[in-house]
Amino acid sequence: MTISAISNIKMNYLRLRFMKNKIVGFIILLGLGWVFLSATIDLDNLFNYANQDIPDYISHDNTEDNPINDRTATLGRVLFYDKSLSSNGTIACASCHLQERAFSDPNIQSAGVNGLTGRHSMRLVNPRFGREKKFFWDERATTLEEQTTMPIKDHIEMGFSGTNGDLTINDLTAQLEELDYYNTLFEFAYGDTEITENRIQLALAQFIRSIQSFDSRFDEGLVQVANISVPFPNFTLEENNGKELFINTPPEGAGCADCHIPPEFSIHIGSFNNGVITVAGMPGEIDLTNTRAPSLRDLENPDGTLNTPLMHDGSFTSILQVINHYDSIPFHPENNLLDARLLDNNGNPQQLHLTEDQKQALVAFLRTLTSEDMYTNEKWSDPFDPDGSITIIGGTLGISGQNLSPFISISPNPVRTVAQVETSFGEFIVNVFDVSGKMVLRKEGDGSVILNMTDLNSGLYFIRISTSEGKNFTKRIIKR
Repeated sequence: MTISAISNIKMNYLRLRFMKNKIVGFIILLGLGWVFLSATIDLDNLFNYANQDIPDYISHDNTEDNPINDRTATLGRVLFYDKSLSSNGTIACASCHLQERAFSDPNIQSAGVNGLTGRHSMRLVNPRFGREKKFFWDERATTLEEQTTMPIKDHIEMGFSGTNGDLTINDLTAQLEELDYYNTLFEFAYGDTEITENRIQLALAQFIRSIQSFDSRFDEGLVQVANISVPFPNFTLEENNGKELFINTPPEGAGCADCHIPPEFSIHIGSFNNGVITVAGMPGEIDLTNTRAPSLRDLENPDGTLNTPLMHDGSFTSILQVINHYDSIPFHPENNLLDARLLDNNGNPQQLHLTEDQKQALVAFLRTLTSEDMYTNEKWSDPFDPDGSITIIGGTLGISGQNLSPFISISPNPVRTVAQVETSFGEFIVNVFDVSGKMVLRKEGDGSVILNMTDLNSGLYFIRISTSEGKNFTKRIIKR
């Protein structure tokens, strides 16, 4: 046999060995990826709920004595999406608060287990950062914790009311004790498997408070100039005019900021009603008690679609209709609780006399308050499979608040252009693979890295994170 033939045999052997190793490696990678896909909740790799970036200009926080930790917020995520919390197993909190709709409902009234809700489902945008600490449109809940189980205990909404033949909240906790995943999650969060209404409230409130929206064009502009009163360099002339109208009082402006205070755009404490006093689904009825409002952030989603009908009764279907209402508030002889800031000097409902250009400028400005991350971030998404099942893997049991587990956060996910990978590992390497096992991106980082996926094709990708200690974690990301 010639030297050339021997060389060819060696080369073919090496090629086969290389291909075998590559195939085996890809199978392992793919297996890890699909383990992740099926393992909806990985207790060894918690999302970052407790230590998210909050802009320095945000000064209000209604957390009080229930600070967010990753373990309890993870439990809250499962509770938020679990239809087992309704008496007939068909309704979850998320049924009326959809992530893709800024955690609200595109319908005027939401469907409960025994009929329709009396008011429109409020958007859950930055609920942690509101000035007003009371919740519901009529402020009947004094804290977010109290609010979380009131729909569960409502006969119409989720059915554990203890009235009208309904089961009670104690029946619900007994039912949850029969679900193995809650034994795991409650022990992971609280140190033991006891399930109580108070613990449900704490977990749900932590998850809901974690939902935040600070990646809008308004936030980008405010970071650049650090002064809301000056023109933002990333705004159009119309958007800056709208901002000026929003923050200035009449006659120079529309006075919107007197009630919806930037930069949180949350409602002023102690507000009265705004002149919308009709009742959803009940023509001719009057309700003067609706004085709470969600943040004005994310009225529309990133594609420009209105997330939900506006106001407690869902009576407005565009931002312009809302501005028209405030421009000329109708007089009603029975409304003796119209907010004083909406009255003129003679005690009559305000008439601003805005021009059409001014109205359009206000609309343009309010659209700059729309974010992107909140709508797609996996940490706030449904952890249940389509068949209603859920898988829990990993986890070192411990006391709530210790936050011993590392976290990995990838957002936004799905991604259009760039995604940020945040971890608690310090230095790490990120390798991104397509479904064929080909590595398409590689980045090194310390705490976080930015992945530019602009030029990648749409589809599923696997992200393998390797730490300096030799640990490997596989996540998945969808490229739109």
